[in-house]
Amino acid sequence: ETEMLPGRIIRAATSSPVLRKKAVRAARLPLLRAISGSRRVSDDVKITFLTAEGTRIEAPAKIGDTLLDVTVKNEIDEVEGACEGTLACSTCHMIFEPEVFETLPAIEEEEEDMLDLAIGVEDTSRLGCQIKVTAEMDGMEIRLPEDAC
Repeated sequence: ETEMLPGRIIRAATSSPVLRKKAVRAARLPLLRAISGSRRVSDDVKITFLTAEGTRIEAPAKIGDTLLDVTVKNEIDEVEGACEGTLACSTCHMIFEPEVFETLPAIEEEEEDMLDLAIGVEDTSRLGCQIKVTAEMDGMEIRLPEDAC
């Protein structure tokens, strides 16, 4: 049995439906990439962090990670994350552009309480441990307040 897919022929082993399914998926990947307009399908986006001193730090971010995770993985020292994301401090305080802030999930009362303790809070402040990276965040810029630690 043979199945034709873009640019590839797959010989499906009738004895192994699992292998056949994997082969079909693998053959479809180039087509999905062409349709999406990208050369690769990735779970990574780029986020730029702007420090209080004006330094721009471009960081790869995995979709689903929190912004605190992103700063830890990229060794961005301006964000401490003392409580390691347990919502017990405000050392992962970040400031968003108003148009980005409006797209973020609603803030919970516990996060508001922690932000009350943060230095330099603005109307568009959030805690990085509470914001998960999405594909729509690709290219986003986030300001890091002075003395966030």
